[in-house]
Amino acid sequence: MRALAEDAALAARIAEQAGTLLLSLRASDLFTGKALGKAGDQVANTFICEALAHARPDDCVLSEERADDAARLGCRRVWIVDPLDGTREYAEGRSDWAVHVALAVDGAPTLGAVALPGLGITLTGDAALATAGAGVPRMVVSRTRPAAEAVMVAELIGAELVPMGSAGAKAMAVVRGEADIYLHSGGQYEWDCCAPVAVAAAAGLHVSRIDGSPLLYNRENVYLPDLLVCRRELAETVLRAVREGATAT
Repeated sequence: MRALAEDAALAARIAEQAGTLLLSLRASDLFTGKALGKAGDQVANTFICEALAHARPDDCVLSEERADDAARLGCRRVWIVDPLDGTREYAEGRSDWAVHVALAVDGAPTLGAVALPGLGITLTGDAALATAGAGVPRMVVSRTRPAAEAVMVAELIGAELVPMGSAGAKAMAVVRGEADIYLHSGGQYEWDCCAPVAVAAAAGLHVSRIDGSPLLYNRENVYLPDLLVCRRELAETVLRAVREGATAT
């Protein structure tokens, strides 16, 4: 099998270049609003899928922006990509959007790259986990529709809510030390979290479903109801709060 280090380098190159294309498209002023988001999705998806087809022709690809191919279920190596995570934030000119490129091997989120083009950075498996901050835990949540479970857990553990855009931006905020917890229960798809989970796990964070079970990928049903990304020392506290909240309701 090809060295995973080569795959990791490829993921980073593709995610970073896709981000560059998206920034150029946005700067062109040829599209605005929803049209910009749609064009960004298409441009980034075409580039990523073509790059993977050229570099890894024997692998399968699962992308948000193209029709699913059931043949991937028979593949050991499946690239799971979100060409533009946070389309709304991208179209609004914000920086909290991302490009996700991940490789799942036998269903495990083996490696990933998350580009944050608006910030000029790309995080990969060698991302250094930022030093834990003292004081009140910070929990990133959707800036438009915070999940009820996240709000409940934040109240139980005394966490501060930090609104933010895309899933990738939220997870990377924990990796970068800007937040301590990312708990989501509003439903996602595999491409929304595979790359962020791979990067976060490699950086030493706790990653799981909110019941503590592992996150598995390349499933027939690509819907993932929930996930937890947090500092390891907070994991049991958060998982216990989830259980307590569920019992209370």
